[in-house]
Amino acid sequence: MIHTLLRRRRNLLAFVIAIGLAAQLAAQQAGSLPSETPAQFRPDTSSFDYVKYDVMIPMRDGVKLHTVIVIPKGVSNAPMLLTRTPYNASAQVSHAGSSHLAPILNGYDNPDDVIVQGRYIRVVQDVRGKYGSEGDYVMTRPLHGPLNPTAVDHSTDTYDTIDWLVKNIHVSNGKVGILGISYDGFTTLMGLVNPHPALKVAVPMNPMVDGWKGDDWFHNGAFREQNLPYIYEQEATRANQESWWGSHFDDYNNYLDAVSAGELAKQHGMEQLGFWRQLLEHPSYDWWWQDQAMDKILAQQPLKVPTMLVDSLWDQEDIYGAPAVYKALKATGTDDANLFLVLGPWHHGQEIGEGSALGAIRFDSDTGLYFRQHILAPFLAHYLQDDAPPLTVPHVSAFETGTNTWRQLDTWPSGCQSGCSIKPQPLYLHAGLKASFSAPQSGESAYDEYVSDPAKPVPYRTRPVQPVGYTGEFTWAQWLVDDQREPSGRPDVLSFETDPLTAPLKISGQPIVNLIASTSGTDSDWVVKVIDEYPPEMAPDPHMGGYELMISADIFRGRYRESLDHPAAIESNTALLYKWTLPTANHVFLPGHRIMVQIQSSWFPLYDRNPQTFVPNIFLAKPEDYKKAMQRIYHGRGEETYIELPVVQQ
Repeated sequence: MIHTLLRRRRNLLAFVIAIGLAAQLAAQQAGSLPSETPAQFRPDTSSFDYVKYDVMIPMRDGVKLHTVIVIPKGVSNAPMLLTRTPYNASAQVSHAGSSHLAPILNGYDNPDDVIVQGRYIRVVQDVRGKYGSEGDYVMTRPLHGPLNPTAVDHSTDTYDTIDWLVKNIHVSNGKVGILGISYDGFTTLMGLVNPHPALKVAVPMNPMVDGWKGDDWFHNGAFREQNLPYIYEQEATRANQESWWGSHFDDYNNYLDAVSAGELAKQHGMEQLGFWRQLLEHPSYDWWWQDQAMDKILAQQPLKVPTMLVDSLWDQEDIYGAPAVYKALKATGTDDANLFLVLGPWHHGQEIGEGSALGAIRFDSDTGLYFRQHILAPFLAHYLQDDAPPLTVPHVSAFETGTNTWRQLDTWPSGCQSGCSIKPQPLYLHAGLKASFSAPQSGESAYDEYVSDPAKPVPYRTRPVQPVGYTGEFTWAQWLVDDQREPSGRPDVLSFETDPLTAPLKISGQPIVNLIASTSGTDSDWVVKVIDEYPPEMAPDPHMGGYELMISADIFRGRYRESLDHPAAIESNTALLYKWTLPTANHVFLPGHRIMVQIQSSWFPLYDRNPQTFVPNIFLAKPEDYKKAMQRIYHGRGEETYIELPVVQQ
């Protein structure tokens, strides 16, 4: 079909030129001055090393989805790489001023070196309801069922798309791989539900998996308020033509002035947006969230397609997803032959770009290039190329931060290839803002305290706080590696630290918070950070002296202490246990470094402020609900607060 289309395009171009000349002659004879711009310009791309097609692929309900297909010239029996995106397929494969394939692969999901060297046919498709595709848009459209009464979802759309591709792209070998980052990682996971037989491999990178527990929308019940502009721009129009606005250069003030997230959304007219209305109705982890969590969905069926989950250890957007899917699939006893995991020292999506550094942190090599050359490329080739080379990729590739070393492992968490184990080891908080692996002794003071004031929430970054952004001056992608010395100096942040380590200490897995705390209010947020505190002086880079690097950190909304789906007021001035897991880490604390634990009650404006007075729905909190509270962190004998670290034992 594609070769037939090419001949038709050439014949049509000659016909259009002839018609244009005839029209110009007729206009001159009539005494008028014709337009010099054709009704539709058709560039001559015969010198390009690729052919690009825009097609509308029909789905089973009759809706057609806009799809861009890029075929390297001269290929035959070539595999196809598919991405399904809400972020404008045309923009991801634009001409970009070049006749060569690599420069046009300038989009969000394009590991261009892997695609070009592998001679893959690249396919990028707008999901239904976005940009060039027909149909209705629903944010992360759920599977057919109670949340989606229609007969179509991302699973069926992926199936129908692949079916069309293998029947119509005659220069392909009939094998399809699917990959994508973030939202496009979510659509990649959806393609694993009842997959098409031609789908041979999947690479979900930094996927959205559970929007309440720890990905884009909430973390343990605390709403990620700085994502309001994303929701606004993504849903207001088909082509993201509306732009969010503020009235302050400092985002801290933009969100503080509006009081609640609900009020700020109302000021922008967001009640018109279906997804925002869903968030207002479902602030807790109820059936609506649980039924669309992809780790739960995938754990209910066998994994039929070889899948490589890619996780970034400092993913500022979807740090929960990939490890959660891996953990859920491993718990089912799935066929390990099909399950792979990569843990890299990256921000969200950095694996397809330059990866020698993240902010001030250096990794001694380009870790993104290593991933693409030594992990992604051979993985795809093994399952997609006709002359498939043997598979040399380990089931787990984990970068070890601190030592800056790639580890090849059989499973996760394991810490090393053989001869070691992981032992949960409590890191206790002590009086005098100390921390150690020894339990508190009798006679130590029972607690430390601070005042949490919603009128002066703790910034999650040094002010002025930037909006979420990836281009120009914006450094949103780096915030998880920001130096934490700024909050260390605040009176509403407690920083407990160990003595300098005398030997390396490695953790692999998820730290678990066991926090004993009280509040004078009836609701509270708790933020806990595990930090690598560098020595006061560092050679050869003096700027890293005393640097406080977050290794694993997260927030927990206190109203969910007893139940994630049924919030309840906190009993005031009562020491209570708050227990939750922090994000995955694979880190070595080096000799001379200290381990620090920071605790605070706000992380603003990334997360909305807790009024510290229990209200049924924090989105609708009023100014008078926001009150100061005395927060106490207990660490005496019998009321020990500790972080359970997954310590690797050699």
